[in-house]
Amino acid sequence: MNKIIIAIDGYSSCGKSTLAKHVAKALNYRFIDTGAMYRAVTLYMLNHQIDIYNTDAVMDALKNISVSFQINPENNTQETYLNNENVENELRTNSRIASIVSDVSANSVVRRFLVKQQQYMGIEKAIVMDGRDIGTVVFPTAELKLFITADPQIRAQRRFDELKEKGQTTTIEEVLANLKKRDHIDSTRADSPLKKADDAIEINNSNMTREEQFEFAMELVKKKLGTASE
Repeated sequence: MNKIIIAIDGYSSCGKSTLAKHVAKALNYRFIDTGAMYRAVTLYMLNHQIDIYNTDAVMDALKNISVSFQINPENNTQETYLNNENVENELRTNSRIASIVSDVSANSVVRRFLVKQQQYMGIEKAIVMDGRDIGTVVFPTAELKLFITADPQIRAQRRFDELKEKGQTTTIEEVLANLKKRDHIDSTRADSPLKKADDAIEINNSNMTREEQFEFAMELVKKKLGTASE
């Protein structure tokens, strides 16, 4: 079977990572959550009190950062490691990270640092990568590009429900405000802004279940691989 690169971009809390994980598992491809990479860098900056708006300080900090992924054998899920420490849970629950990760991601120095790593990960293809600029910057020649979107209110509700399940106290209004802020920063930043690649296929999943979105995406994958059922 031909090996391809599948780039999945889109707004925050629209299910990009969930879709990417499922597609990667179905194809036995490697899944890379670039959002987790940016959150890991953000966590390091917070823990070491780095001024994220000071370019020199950020450059010095990046020299001490290593982000990697490992499979947890107990549940067969991929987890993020920051300097060989498992930080997966903190990346998903730390509200401080969520509040500034878009600002960290907008830093050109950080983006160049992580994009280089991401491109290296895709040298042998057979990879599914999700983020904000995968189809436009990281892998502009990816064989299949998907752009995921959904109504902001629906995305906010999904995120609110997710946080509630994890025991975090917040309001739907706070979640929506955070999403809108992140959307604005991601879409207007000078370096690699979030935008749909010209050859990307847009999927609005506002009224789709995860299963429906997965099935739709897999049909696109099969067509690209030339194995779609007649």
